[in-house]
Amino acid sequence: AAYGASKGAVRIFTKSTAIQYANDGIRANSVHPGVIETDMTAGMLMDEAGRQSSVARHPIGRLGTSEDIAFGVLYLASDESSFVTGSELVIDGGLTAQ
Repeated sequence: AAYGASKGAVRIFTKSTAIQYANDGIRANSVHPGVIETDMTAGMLMDEAGRQSSVARHPIGRLGTSEDIAFGVLYLASDESSFVTGSELVIDGGLTAQ
């Protein structure tokens, strides 16, 4: 419950912040990653059956990498996203689109 509540809070906080600071030229967006292969998930992914189960849940057919997230953040930090604010960039291989 706490995890879901905190995710919801980040989403609403992003939108509130975007509206509050838009006139000041400040953009606010949030990034919502899926299962990413990092030190934090290494224990969970160490078991091959668990790993394959996690991969199978992702329509794209693989787990994410830190580079996948970094490229999304790079876009949001770039001039190419100058008209993007209050957005939630979901980088999860299609997991939540199901």
